[in-house]
Amino acid sequence: MSIANSIRAQIPPIHSEGYPFIGAFALASLILFWIWTPLGWIGTGLTVWCALFFRDPVRVTPVRDGIVVSPADGRVSMVAQVLPPAELGLGDRPLPRISIFMSVFNCHVNRSPVAGRIDRIAYRPGAFINAELDKASEDNERNSLVISTTNGRIGVVQIAGLVARRIVSFVREGQSIGAGERFGLIRFGSRLDVYLPEGTRALVSEGQTAIAGETILADFGSTEHGRTFRAD
Repeated sequence: MSIANSIRAQIPPIHSEGYPFIGAFALASLILFWIWTPLGWIGTGLTVWCALFFRDPVRVTPVRDGIVVSPADGRVSMVAQVLPPAELGLGDRPLPRISIFMSVFNCHVNRSPVAGRIDRIAYRPGAFINAELDKASEDNERNSLVISTTNGRIGVVQIAGLVARRIVSFVREGQSIGAGERFGLIRFGSRLDVYLPEGTRALVSEGQTAIAGETILADFGSTEHGRTFRAD
C-alpha cells in the first residue's frame, strides 16, 4: 500500500449533511486569508474541525437478538429510572434511561440501538439549554423514535443542545431498521436518551465513553444481577 493510500485509509468519510457547512467554513477561510493571514489560518482550523464533526466512520456492530448498542458517540451522562416523554407512548411509569452526551468534538451520526420496526416518530420544537442538564429532556428541541423489537419497545430521543439548531432524521414510520444502522444526526452538540423496557439492567456506568453502534448498553438475554464499576 502506498503512503497516500495509507493516509487516505486513516481519514473517515464525511456524511453528506456536512458538505454545505464545510464549504461555508472553507469559503469564509479564503475571505479571512484575504483580510489577514492569521485569521485565515484560524478559519482553516475551524474548517478542519467542521469536517471532523461530520465524520461518519465505519462501525462494527455486534449482531445478536437482545443486545442494545449505543446510538451515539459520547459520554454516558446518566443511568436512571425516568418517566418517558408523553409522545413516546411508553406509559406513565419510570423506565430505565441511559443518556449519552455528545460534545462538539464527537461524531454526531446516530445509529439505531436495536433491530426492529419504527412504530413512531415524534418531533417537538423547544429550547436550547445545556444538553447535559436533566431538564433538557423536557425543555429542548427533540426528535423521538419508538422501535418495536421482540424484547419490547425501545424509545430513542435525539435532544438538541446549546449550539444545535436542527435535528436531521433519515428514517420514517413503519420502516424496519437494523442495529447499528444510521437513523439521524444532530448538528453541533447534543444528547441521546435511550428508554428501555421495565426491569432492564444497564451494562454501562455514568462517565463511561460510548461508541455508536459498538458499545453494548444492555442485553435482554443477560442473566447478570448487575455490574460494579471502578474509575481510575
